[in-house]
Formats: sequence, structure tokens, C-alpha cells
Amino acid sequence: MRFSFVQTIRFRLTVLYSSLLFLLCALVIGVLYVAVARSAEERPYTVQQAKLYSVDTERYVGKAPVVELAEVENAVNLLTLRTLRDYSFLTLGGLFLVSFGIGWVLSGRVLRPVRSITRAAAEIQGTDLSRRILLTGPKDELRDLADTVDTMLGRLEGAFLAQRRLIDDASHELRSPLAIIRANVDAVLASPDSTEEERMRAVAIVDRATTRMTRLVEDLLATARRSAPALADAEVDVGALAAEAAEEFTTLAAGRGLSIRKALPAGLRGVGDHDALRRAVGNLLSNAVRLAPGGSEVVVAAGRSGGWIWVAVRDAGPGVPEDDQTRVFDRFWRGQTSRRDRHSGLGLAIVRQIVESHGGHVRLFSRLGEGSVFVLWLPSGEGPAEGDVPDLNPLAEVGLTGR
Repeated sequence: MRFSFVQTIRFRLTVLYSSLLFLLCALVIGVLYVAVARSAEERPYTVQQAKLYSVDTERYVGKAPVVELAEVENAVNLLTLRTLRDYSFLTLGGLFLVSFGIGWVLSGRVLRPVRSITRAAAEIQGTDLSRRILLTGPKDELRDLADTVDTMLGRLEGAFLAQRRLIDDASHELRSPLAIIRANVDAVLASPDSTEEERMRAVAIVDRATTRMTRLVEDLLATARRSAPALADAEVDVGALAAEAAEEFTTLAAGRGLSIRKALPAGLRGVGDHDALRRAVGNLLSNAVRLAPGGSEVVVAAGRSGGWIWVAVRDAGPGVPEDDQTRVFDRFWRGQTSRRDRHSGLGLAIVRQIVESHGGHVRLFSRLGEGSVFVLWLPSGEGPAEGDVPDLNPLAEVGLTGR
């Protein structure tokens, strides 16, 4: 717009500054004018004739006009008042222009950090959130605003990177079962020359692929839901929910010749989401039942240590190499042993997310050929969980480390 600058904050601040300065100076001049005006009044002065005598001879030399001193002072005051009035109007007019310029400069200096913030924010795109404002200068309100925006940009960058990584990983994982389904549909199911045996085999393959996709989607939804603040925490019995999860896998474990041993004392009260914590324990049991050799034992135990409650799941599976133990909780990571399975690779990532969202931590103790122990550490809610989580296998304290 033609006069868009009139709507800017800088223009409004300039008008405010110049108006305040103009009014202040007008007030000072007005007070001076009133003070001078009160000491003088418009009245004529009287001229009188006085006789003059010589100082030396004391002879009369003539007459001269004279006036009283008070009347002379009044006349001088009137002349000063008129001069003050004339120059005041000229000064106020010039002062208004000068104050407007000073206000424009001062408002520009005050708003310079805001322009820097605006310019940096405008240059930051949704695809590149790595830039920061990094405002320098005194630690004032504008500096606090810039630091707050930088902090927000950091959180947004982390969220966008996590979202992009999740989309990339999910796309990669979904591409394989989709390709399998399409290949079988094009080659067998859509072909009139295929035999019944080929069709049945293709149906079985498609069923396995859709099962894998369903499991992957469910895990992704579980991850997204736990990230949202929709789940309400309440008092839970950690031992009871671990027992519920163990019951769900009893039949599956028996079908593989496994037994589930439970050491779950009552009274392990904590604060959290019952369904989410049960899912975390269930994911650990799912891995244990899938990887443990037939005839072995899966142990589910719980207990208390200081201000923490722990839940441990031990299996006699192949174990995790030491170099991979820091990666097992990453999304879509699968070890060499489990790459032949159809699981999504999200189970342990969901476990870590659920536990950390409750203010807890997850630990892994594993050796190749000796099985693995996964431990969930959760705040008990009865007292402050101070200090770091104990970096030890709690099953050793209860004598359940045997194979």
C-alpha cells in the first residue's frame, strides 16, 4: 500500500516519542511564559518633567522627561513576553520536526533486534530448521524472545527430523510387503493359467505380507499415540500388569515348548498408563518367546530398589552382540538373528518410548549364546527417584540369573 509505513510499529513509536517530547517542551515553555506574564501587565507608563541642575555650579539648566523605574521594568517585561511568544512558536515548530526525526531513529534502534528476528524467521524454511537467530546484545526482553524462538526451533527441528526419519523408515519397511503382494497378484492370482496350488501358495504369501503390514501399522500407531498427551496416567500395580502380560503369552510359549516363570510380588504401586506399560512388558515377552530355544524358560520378575520399580524379562535366546546393544532400541533395527522374522523392528523402540515417557529408563544385559535380560526402571511415585538408575542386573539380587 502507498502509506503502509503508517501502520508500522516504528511509525507509531516515532509518533509517541515525538509527541511526548513535544508536549514536554511545550509545557516548559508554557510555564516560563505564564511566569513572565504574571510579572507584567499591559498599562501605559507616565512621563514627567524633572528640573536639571548642574553638579558643579548648582545652576538650573533646564527640564528632562523621566519615568518611574517600576514602569520601565514593566515595559521591559512586556517586550520580553512578546519576544518569548514569537520565538516559542518558531521553536516548537522546529522542535516537532526534530523530535520526529529523533523518534524515528530511536525507534529504529529499539526495533532492530525485532527486525533481525523477523528476517531470520522469514529465511527459515520448513525443510531446513537448522538456522538460529543467535541474537547478541544485552540480556533484555528481546534477547529472551530470541532465545525462546531458538529453543522452539530446536524442538521443531528435532520433531521434523524424527518425523522424516520415521516416514523414511516406514516407507522402506512397507515397500517390501507391498512389492510381494503386487508380484503375487500379478503373477498368480490375476493369471487365468495358474493352478489351484499356486493360487493357495500365493494367498498364503499375501496373507503373511498383510500380517506384517498390519503389525507394522499397529506399532506405528502405538508410537504416535504415546507421543501424544491423550493418555492419562493413574496409579497402577506394576506387578499385576506384568502378570497380565505374562498370561497373554502363556499359550504361545507352551506351543513352542517354553515355560514362563513369574516372580511378581504384590504392592509395587506406581504412576503411569496401565495399557501402555502392559504393552511395553508384552513387547519384551514377545521377543523372548520368539527367540528363546524350545524347552527353555522365560523369566518375568519385578521388584523395588530405592525410589525405583523394576520389571525384568530374561530369555535364553541367542543374545545380542555388545556392539549392537546400544542400537536394539532404535526404530526398525533388527539383529542378524531376527532378520529372518517378519516382525517390524518397532517393538523395542516402543518399549523405550513408553518407559522414557514415564520418566524411566530401559537397560539391556546380554551376552552371545547366554540370552538377554531387559530391565524397565520406573519411578515408584512414593518418593523421589534421585540419582542415576542402578546399572546392574536386578535378577542377580533375587537369584534368577540362571539359564
